[in-house]
Amino acid sequence: MKVGLYGGSFDPAHEGHRHVAETALKRLGLDRVIWLVSPQNPLKPAAAAGLPQRMAAARPQARSPSMIVSDLETRIGAAYSFETVRALKARYPAVRFVWVMGADAFAGLHRWRRWAEIMRGLPIAVVARPGSMARARLALAGRRFGWARIPTSAARMVPHMLPPAWVELPMRLNPQSSSALRRKRDGSAGC
Repeated sequence: MKVGLYGGSFDPAHEGHRHVAETALKRLGLDRVIWLVSPQNPLKPAAAAGLPQRMAAARPQARSPSMIVSDLETRIGAAYSFETVRALKARYPAVRFVWVMGADAFAGLHRWRRWAEIMRGLPIAVVARPGSMARARLALAGRRFGWARIPTSAARMVPHMLPPAWVELPMRLNPQSSSALRRKRDGSAGC
């Protein structure tokens, strides 16, 4: 089985998230994409919505039968993505996991705890986000692991590759962002 792990705060989940997940599902030939709704991203302020609300909002976006919205990180007590990767690989050694992330997140991957362990732990699919693909390549993770970048034309092979391996998945860009939606929501709350 080939499974994409798509982590995030999803505060709020939106059609851009769905587009990233659907792109990874199709372009990588995955069987499933698991939306790992983070209890709290250590690099961000506390989520405006609680975990149950964010999970409920993510479900309509992850509406394909091949997508699962999960609070796994809360259930296993993982505060960091490297812990999630370790736990899943230990529990399901026969599953071929791929970390799915937007190019905007990949550009900041070097700020994640034990980010190089994640790069060495499973293949990564970097899905285009507005204005982020060039920044992703030039960021520390992109430069340090540039030699492990797989041509986009070989994307379907990525789940079968030994890490480190990462692929860029260009796609029709969706400009929605959670931060813009939060600003709009918070700005209109006082009207």
